[in-house]
Amino acid sequence: MLYTAYEWQRAWLQGMSQMARTSSTWLLNPANPLAYVSSSPVLARALEVFSHAAERRGKPEFGLDTTIIDGTSVAVNEVVVSAKPFGSLKHFERAVSGRNDPRILVVTPMSGHYATLLRGTVERLLPHHEVYVTDWTDAKLVPKSAGKFDLNDYVDHIIEFAELVGPGAHMLAVCQPAVPCFAAVAYMTANDNAATPLTLTMMGGPVDTRRAPTSVNDLAMQRPYAWFEQNVIATVPAIYPGGGRKVYPGFLQLAGFMSMNLANHMKSHWDMFKHLVAGDDDSADATKSFYDEYRSVCDMTAEFYLQTIDVVFQRQAIAKGEWVHRGQRIDPAAITRTALLAIEGERDDISGLGQTKAALELTPNLPEDKKTYFMAPGVGHYGIFNGRRWREVIAPVVERFIRMHDPVQRSLIGHRAVETGTPVLMPVS
Repeated sequence: MLYTAYEWQRAWLQGMSQMARTSSTWLLNPANPLAYVSSSPVLARALEVFSHAAERRGKPEFGLDTTIIDGTSVAVNEVVVSAKPFGSLKHFERAVSGRNDPRILVVTPMSGHYATLLRGTVERLLPHHEVYVTDWTDAKLVPKSAGKFDLNDYVDHIIEFAELVGPGAHMLAVCQPAVPCFAAVAYMTANDNAATPLTLTMMGGPVDTRRAPTSVNDLAMQRPYAWFEQNVIATVPAIYPGGGRKVYPGFLQLAGFMSMNLANHMKSHWDMFKHLVAGDDDSADATKSFYDEYRSVCDMTAEFYLQTIDVVFQRQAIAKGEWVHRGQRIDPAAITRTALLAIEGERDDISGLGQTKAALELTPNLPEDKKTYFMAPGVGHYGIFNGRRWREVIAPVVERFIRMHDPVQRSLIGHRAVETGTPVLMPVS
């Protein structure tokens, strides 16, 4: 019923959005006498802001058609390496030969947004890496006949995708997948999987939510498992291929994130309105681009969401060594070869300071020289993997870390560090 009511509301708002857009264009048209009334441009821009906020959004495109390698523009082609009902593996294939860049599997979050939320992450990595990306499917588009998909299935997909990328590769997990990637590496190591990555970079992930709990963590702890099952799970309407599937709708996830920083979002839209009235289209377009991505949301399967609440947030099972995957206990102490880099943002209000760093303390059998920690000063959750701080401060740290622990790339460390101005990596302690 909740999902159906939302679809009715969305259809109504879509009509209103189109009317507002048409009215805005009409009020700004030089052929319209009303365009010369002093209040018309202000009203037109207000309608434009409303239209943008209310319009229907689908899955965005990565749009990464080129990259710059050694000062030369190189074509990039998205190649689907493996297509499964709940997710695909994509390779951003660069039209260049004769390079031996490290292969990196970027594991994107399944947390309400599409993989394109990490567009900036992929874009920054492309010049110096062979980039592979997980592209999860909107659960409402997966027929019920495809079966279930939970957190253990997510781990299985990570392992399978790592095997497809091949031995000697690297893995990077942003936010939510830090936990299943950490678990996958422990499981692969314990089972002597040849595709176990050389390095695992975890960025703003909830490995141990007992440390510096945020409002997100508090919400998960203050309510029992049954509350989430009864209050946030909905049934996909029959108008979608996944009709009848139980999901945690993307629109609820978005509403939760918006409400956490409602004042900031309202200010951003007010600033966008002022930019439009002042004729500063570049600044307004930058805000529009951000919200085009931010408001593009997808559904998660109910079993994945509920198991994540239980395993990651309520029981902290990975941190306590209590998570059982396919009949085998996930033991972080099994990690002995994969180098770990934990990155946190000083102002992260989603995964608090220390939650990702915990992974370094849960691996007593991993040599200390294979553990690295970096705290990005003044950076919030989104800024860890997108924006200027990611490009100029954090990405160079990741790049240098990968090359430090890649036998083939180790000789390039000095050159890369000078070339990118890489910050000094912080010791674990």
